Formats: sequence, structure tokens, C-alpha cells
Amino acid sequence: MTAPARTTPLTPTERRIAQHVVNGLQTRQIANVETVSVHTVRSHMITVRRKLHCPERCSLAVVAHRLLRVREVSVPAAKAPSPDLSTEQMSLLRAVTQHSRLLDIAHAADIDPGDLRATLDKLLADTGAPDTTRLVTRAHAWNLLTAKQAGGAQGGANS
Repeated sequence: MTAPARTTPLTPTERRIAQHVVNGLQTRQIANVETVSVHTVRSHMITVRRKLHCPERCSLAVVAHRLLRVREVSVPAAKAPSPDLSTEQMSLLRAVTQHSRLLDIAHAADIDPGDLRATLDKLLADTGAPDTTRLVTRAHAWNLLTAKQAGGAQGGANS
């Protein structure tokens, strides 16, 4: 396994924008809170992705995982206790932190691509997460994605 690429530290402004993303805000909401334009938020996110070695099309779930893993942002407090996830659900969770394309997520989690949507929807329902970005954030809050469990989540973001 290769060592993760070193990330470039974020500026305070980039860190604030990234924290909003991890907290579940959408681009327009971040722009309103920060009193900047949507274009400015997008520009900061392009820079954040570059500093994290995340391609432009890299999912926000992968971006959030990297931000939390390198401790550029703080983990929001868990509002509910950690659910008891099956081995298959943990595999899917790890795949979501590593891959952006659904086919790659299915392959990494060893799930039939035709069953992925239903399996992912069940995982979201079981964790109470409205989307994969907040699923990853909650998993970090529950300490489900330790370095040992995440197994080198640096690779695969190009997928």
C-alpha cells in the first residue's frame, strides 16, 4: 500500500468553508453564512480539493473524509448513538470514503451494481444520514473510520 500524499494546509478561510461542507451546508447556504458569492465558495472548494489531492469530480463524501482524516476541520458532535452496522455496511461505508463513482463504490464494497442504490439507501436510513457526505461525517463522529478500519482511504478518489 502506498503512503497517502501529503496535503497542503488550508488557510483559515478555506478551513471555514470546508467546515461548513462537513457540517452539511450547500454552496448557496455557505455563501449566505460567509456573506460571499456562490462563485467565491466554489473557488475556495476548488483550492481545498487541490490541497487534498481530490480531483474536481471527487465526491463531497471523499472530500469530507479527507478533511476529517487530516484534521483540517473538526468533527461535528454525534447527535445519536452509533448504530450497529454489519460487516457489509462497514465495507460500503469505507467504499464511499474512497470512491466517487457508483460503479467503483459497488466494486470496492463487493456489491452488485444493480443492488447498490438500495443497499446505500438502507445504510443511510440505518444511520439517519440524509446523504453520503453526512454519513461520512457521522461515521467519523462515531469513530467508525479509524486509520485501521479505513485502510488507507487515500486511493481511489479518481474513480
